[in-house]
Amino acid sequence: MVTPKVAEAAGHARWTFRLRVSPTAHRALMAEWGRCRWVWNECVAKSKAVHLRNNATGGKRTCGPAQLDKMLTEARRTAPWLAEGSSVPQQQIIRDFGRSRAKAQKDIKERVPVHRRAAEVQPLSVTGRVIGVDWGVKETATTTSDAHDLPHVEHGRKAREKLARYDRMMARRKPKEGRAGSKGYREAKRLRAKLYKKVARQRQDTGRKWAKSVARDHDHIAVEDFKPKFLAKTTMAKKAADAAIGATKTALIEQARKHGRTVHLVHPAHTTMDCAHCGARAKHALPLGERTYTCTTCGTVSPRDKNSARVMLVRAGLNPAGAEGIGPPGAPPQEAA
Repeated sequence: MVTPKVAEAAGHARWTFRLRVSPTAHRALMAEWGRCRWVWNECVAKSKAVHLRNNATGGKRTCGPAQLDKMLTEARRTAPWLAEGSSVPQQQIIRDFGRSRAKAQKDIKERVPVHRRAAEVQPLSVTGRVIGVDWGVKETATTTSDAHDLPHVEHGRKAREKLARYDRMMARRKPKEGRAGSKGYREAKRLRAKLYKKVARQRQDTGRKWAKSVARDHDHIAVEDFKPKFLAKTTMAKKAADAAIGATKTALIEQARKHGRTVHLVHPAHTTMDCAHCGARAKHALPLGERTYTCTTCGTVSPRDKNSARVMLVRAGLNPAGAEGIGPPGAPPQEAA
């Protein structure tokens, strides 16, 4: 599985790969991670010891890469278990530690950091409940359960004033072509990038918490297989981007898989035109400004997005569902791709 992530500040794209390795390779990776973890902890201990000594004596000694390299050389000489591993990742841990302490932002070239994240399933108890999810821009997610609707928090809109101020600061201090930017320009650029990262983290945190609550409370989740790219060409592009629908949908699928829930991806065609009650289809698509769905066949009247969320359940084969979202036993397991 390959999932693209947001580009890093240095300009490098970040990708996430799920690796399925052999038992032998898994043992080797775990052993290497253990050695690297020991090196990092030893760097922390050495740094703290120097800091405490400076406070006690008024000295100005440092614990830089040179001192830590000597520590690693001595440790590899006296500890065979550490010497069994490659020295390259252990030395890189020291460089990473130095950058984290100096808060330096340097380009990473021809190096692939490997992070470990638990992927094993952690099944939750059966609830007997089902839920349909419809994506939108008025609300990021409208569901068949009022308690699980996800409002549009608008993290980007709240940060827009500060971002505009940093943009003006950069525009006033923009250097001429071929010249380095001034200290004020670099500071404004740094603050702007920092705020963008904060907004991205807020969006991810909101989506992840919501996705976890949905996966915790429901066995089957019928999700609109929505592709938000087309919204980039509409007047709703900015609001749709701020809603982070794609990231929220990914978080929901990941949480469902992690907890052993079944995700049903539903094709989005005509979901706003079909009646969830009788299945009749409207002759014309509803304008975006019309937020109430009225079926001309059975006369059912309901909020537009709520009707679409119930359509997800119907198309996933999870109907009839009661008022409490209790689905029929043995629902078809249409796993998410």
